[in-house]
Amino acid sequence: MAAPQPSDEDSASPALGRSLLWPVVAVGLGFLLVYNSFDASAGVPPAPSVASLPTASAPASPGPSASAAVPALPPSYPKRISIRSIAVDAPFTALAIGPSGQLDAPPADDANLAGWFKDGATPGERGTSVVAGHVDTKTGPAVFLLLSTLKAGNTVDITRDDGTVATFKVDSVETFSKADFPDDRVYADNGTPQLRLITCGGVYDKQKKDYEDNVVVFAHLASATKA
Repeated sequence: MAAPQPSDEDSASPALGRSLLWPVVAVGLGFLLVYNSFDASAGVPPAPSVASLPTASAPASPGPSASAAVPALPPSYPKRISIRSIAVDAPFTALAIGPSGQLDAPPADDANLAGWFKDGATPGERGTSVVAGHVDTKTGPAVFLLLSTLKAGNTVDITRDDGTVATFKVDSVETFSKADFPDDRVYADNGTPQLRLITCGGVYDKQKKDYEDNVVVFAHLASATKA
């Protein structure tokens, strides 16, 4: 299902290549991932429980770095995510809590689609905004195929309904076991606008038909401009 699992420049578009390097990397990884997930529903992280997900109405005490952060933006739905360093350019779909009490996954029939937890903070708003995407589907590579290759300092641009482009700077990229996922750390509200990009990673368990880990990108709001 979806998310518990976001350069100066930074979701993967169907054409993964803005340079000759990306198509080669994508094709190589694509064959591996298609083989791995042939019988799986898709390579998306397990959903966090409704209790662990951040909400826009659950403020916490500002963290020590809050005073130095870029001012938070007013709420506005995200329209598109761009991560130039890994050739991502994709629209958003809203994700909600399903009947199971977990976050639904983005549709598996659209490889170039990012999902945003609609009951949490909007990207750029104060709080932690959660974005999830497939690493692969039954048909091949998907939007967050190369998410694990991001580095500190890379950027993620999110275009919002209000015409603002919120630019987030990557702080770290980490991999966690799904069996021991650190909800508190990933979803904590430290009083500043935060972004988490999440997908699957690690070894693919053919018996469980799922990946063993989640890749999580931690990022903070670095600037905001009008589109």
